[in-house]
Amino acid sequence: MKNLGLIGRRLGHSFSARYFAEKFERESLTAQFAYGLYELPEIECVEEFIRSTPNLLGFNVTIPYKQQIIPYLDELSDEARNIGAVNCVKLSDGRRVGYNTDVDGIRLSLDKLLGENQPSLAMVLGTGGASQAVQYVLAERDIPYSIVSRDRDKGNMTYDDLSLDVMEAHSLIINASPVGMYPKDEEAPMINYGALTPDHYLFDLVYNPVQTLFLKRGAEQGAHTLSGLDMLYAQADAAWKIWQQ
Repeated sequence: MKNLGLIGRRLGHSFSARYFAEKFERESLTAQFAYGLYELPEIECVEEFIRSTPNLLGFNVTIPYKQQIIPYLDELSDEARNIGAVNCVKLSDGRRVGYNTDVDGIRLSLDKLLGENQPSLAMVLGTGGASQAVQYVLAERDIPYSIVSRDRDKGNMTYDDLSLDVMEAHSLIINASPVGMYPKDEEAPMINYGALTPDHYLFDLVYNPVQTLFLKRGAEQGAHTLSGLDMLYAQADAAWKIWQQ
């Protein structure tokens, strides 16, 4: 039996174990692979996790460890190095190699949400590892962006700066923060929802719940919306391909 899994601080929101369990059942792989959830109170616990998990082939990484995991790895893919965040680790020949498959999911999601549209300016909510991957894909697409953070030192703007004019100028808004994620799904990023229009596109990397309050309030204004579920599946499929190489 080869083991795979997801590490993070709290994983009650995660669909990953269910996704892989269904995949293994569908593809008759349940006798060969298992995928577990591993809550680590601190990133330092990753060493014990790796030592104590037999036949560990690799693992995914989520909040808040996508950046913190890097010092514990031997090598990074080019994309992971350029992004500065890792969400997939492969163990091979005694080496730990970090990858970023979030970008696969973000590319697919933006294709689905935007179609042929090219926003003139995007707004990225949050500054963590997921935000780093979003910024990488936006740069690939030549879409200029602003970064919104509660901490003025980490972004171009804070939430207090989101005036009507600022909201109108940013037609693509991406929530790359965990705000609105289960079990705190009654929360939403503090943006000016009244300024949204049918010309706006909202993408939420949160997938649990599928219809976050961020997306619901955007849809009420006529905005185009997309949840993080497509991203989840695409990044998981990309990770599986890496583990099978």
